[in-house]
Amino acid sequence: MADTAVSGSGTSEEESPLDTAVWRLRSRGCWQEAAVLLTPYCADDPSAAVRRAALLAERCMYTASGWEEAEEALRSAEALARTDEQRGAAACERGHLAYAATVMGVRDRSDEARSALGRSAALLSPSAAGRPLLDFRRGLVAEHLSGNAPAARAAYHRAHAGATDRGDLLLCSSTRRHLAGLALRDGDLAEAGRGFAESLRLREELGYLVGMAPALASLAEVRPEPEASRLRTEAARLVRLLDGIPTWLAEQLNVRTDADAPPSAGAPAP
Repeated sequence: MADTAVSGSGTSEEESPLDTAVWRLRSRGCWQEAAVLLTPYCADDPSAAVRRAALLAERCMYTASGWEEAEEALRSAEALARTDEQRGAAACERGHLAYAATVMGVRDRSDEARSALGRSAALLSPSAAGRPLLDFRRGLVAEHLSGNAPAARAAYHRAHAGATDRGDLLLCSSTRRHLAGLALRDGDLAEAGRGFAESLRLREELGYLVGMAPALASLAEVRPEPEASRLRTEAARLVRLLDGIPTWLAEQLNVRTDADAPPSAGAPAP
């Protein structure tokens, strides 16, 4: 499951006050509010339209809700795209939303996910800003939809190299996390531990609150007791603080909130 639908963390000096405001809301799981900030720019700015669609798609991944609104935002972004890079970015989001719907058990859209990401790869040049995110999402599809761990690992490494070159620390946290997951599957606990710990460190450094609980829960899988229990307890505390988000992790940790979270299909952790 992808846990970075929008590049950038709002922490760079090059980013605008709008970027910073959007990041602060997104990092706390307030995707709807972040999307509202972008709405005034979406009528004639393809990049803003794609960012808004990406935020709403990420909300689907974490809350298992809001699918129709995300679809509508994505259709608007697709209609507004003019250049190959804009079309490629919109196709990348189309693939991500289809992937999310599949792994969350809403509907099998695996063919659509593969097709859209393939279309994005044809449109985005190797040096395009969105290429590392595309590589990461192709890795997700390879791992979770196709069961092809070697292809997933290669895609994650490409994404990590690109994210590192661009200083995209949030994407780096996701690539490290998923490479660690593959290492854990192969029985390399030491490498898995290093990867999960680095992913958590980056998310803490960025203040990406909504992504910290999944990182803590993953690190707990490779730590001995009593540290593992402490990490899960902290993850549960953060999920409770965010009112049951992510919904799939709330179920795994048996977190109860005031409002029952929508059911999910036990999707792989973002």
